[in-house]
Amino acid sequence: MRRRARRLLRPGCPGSGEEAAAMSKKRLQQLVESLSRSAKHFNRGEVECLIRLFDKLVSASHSRFAAVGFDRNMFRDTLHRAFGMTDDVVMDRVFRTFDKDNDNCISVVEWVEGLSVFLRGTLEERIKYCFEVYDLNGDGYISREEMFQMLKNSLLKQPSEEDPDEGIKDLVDIALKKMDYDHDGKLSFADFEEAVKTENLLLEAFGPCLPDIKSSMAFERRTFRENHKP
Repeated sequence: MRRRARRLLRPGCPGSGEEAAAMSKKRLQQLVESLSRSAKHFNRGEVECLIRLFDKLVSASHSRFAAVGFDRNMFRDTLHRAFGMTDDVVMDRVFRTFDKDNDNCISVVEWVEGLSVFLRGTLEERIKYCFEVYDLNGDGYISREEMFQMLKNSLLKQPSEEDPDEGIKDLVDIALKKMDYDHDGKLSFADFEEAVKTENLLLEAFGPCLPDIKSSMAFERRTFRENHKP
């Protein structure tokens, strides 16, 4: 279903000349049908609302990517306005996690399927998502250096006589002691999964990359009410 949805949506690379602003009723229904199966946490009405919101946002954009979807700046803007996210490193990683085909553009398929996990994912789905966010170089491990970088960016900068880097290194050591089950100095997906299932609070151990309940509920309430058209 995912491939079919992509064929329905993807007109090609930016600059292909195909219009995407006003989605035809037939194309909309085709997308709703396909995404209702692949984005399993949303019903048909919610999928349609998310597609309409996507179409509205890209139509209002002057980005060269607007013919196919969100570019990095548009997506970060949306994360900031809708969910209060401010950490550039985290927002960039969330963009990369949504952008499954690595074309530097978030299509409507990636938008709806990404939000399905981002807003309503099961614990297993959120574990996989957070691990992908924290695995900065995509090698299948969260290294000591990646933990340090994520924590350094996410922790509040406070004036102190002590070297802040030393405090972050201590946190990395604590995290490894708690989560590195095979003692190889880095976290595999199996390490991360086991640690989070043992203690759920470790899900966002290296920085907030999921919306809090308040902003998530506000986004859903606003989107599914304002964009719903009988």
